[in-house]
Amino acid sequence: MVPFGGWDMPVQYSGIAAEHHAVRTAVGVFDISHMARVNVRGRNAMALLEKVFTNAVATMKVGQVRYGLICNEQGGIRDDILVYRWSDSFSAVINASNRKKILAWLDQHREGEVTLDDRTFDTTMIAVQGPRAVDLVAGIFTDSVRSLKYYFARPLRYREVDGFISRTGYTGEDGFEVVVPSAVGRLLWEELIGGGAVPCGLGARDTLRLEAGMPLYGHELTETIDPLQAGLGWAVKWDKGPFIGRTALEAARTDTTRPVRLGLELDSPRAAREGCPILANGETVGTVTSGTLSPWLKKSVAMGYVRPALASPGTPLAVDVRGTLLNATVVPLPFYRRPKTT
Repeated sequence: MVPFGGWDMPVQYSGIAAEHHAVRTAVGVFDISHMARVNVRGRNAMALLEKVFTNAVATMKVGQVRYGLICNEQGGIRDDILVYRWSDSFSAVINASNRKKILAWLDQHREGEVTLDDRTFDTTMIAVQGPRAVDLVAGIFTDSVRSLKYYFARPLRYREVDGFISRTGYTGEDGFEVVVPSAVGRLLWEELIGGGAVPCGLGARDTLRLEAGMPLYGHELTETIDPLQAGLGWAVKWDKGPFIGRTALEAARTDTTRPVRLGLELDSPRAAREGCPILANGETVGTVTSGTLSPWLKKSVAMGYVRPALASPGTPLAVDVRGTLLNATVVPLPFYRRPKTT
């Protein structure tokens, strides 16, 4: 157990590699209750979200989920969040370490009739991920979840109380994220494990998301990195109205000198950790933001930032791992894609 974003979190249960493989081959379950859950209600709720969110909210269908960024005025990323649209309100899922910061940001920028309801401490959030996730979840809930589309959500009932489920995740696999009142959270956790899910901790969550090329706030995403640098320009909608950071991002679109996120594959099995220098021809040209020996691919992989001229796949680079230079090659992200199902 380790402190994480104000919570005590498990690093591992049976072991990171075993948990990682369970998610890639069968089904794993993660207690992600540390992620903040906020309901946004009121006549001006949509206007607030459009103002602070880089992605479009007005075009969302009821039940749809969208990923996007909350930026500062300079275009730097304050957080990456999910927004859910319901028939009469919205929900947002926020990174644990940013809960207070983003709640204060929302409160600062709301105008008119908007209510912010922080549900983090009276609900439980559980992720069920892997090729067997659909069968397991469908066997527990009376609601039909098989037809739920990717990045859509719906209300559900569990043990006679209301919750909701979304077809989302942070592992690169198919699966769901379920939110229920905390009073029944432990029951759901135990029922999922009883159905064959392997309990997974922070370690496997990190190696899985890294293989899937997904950025992590505080590593690939910070207030000094903007969405365009991070390769998240697809989550910035230029055809919507004004949003905080838009002016700075528009100016940055033509700047080809800023470092950009890339994937690296190392020749050595040694892991390149956060902060390791990236070199080209003996010159430091960037920094590793995340790295690991991939449990699935059996290769040392990393993400980091370098100037665009060095970010093309196939470019040879090196990484300084505790004074040892290891050869590395730029590769496309993600490192892993799940097999397509028929």
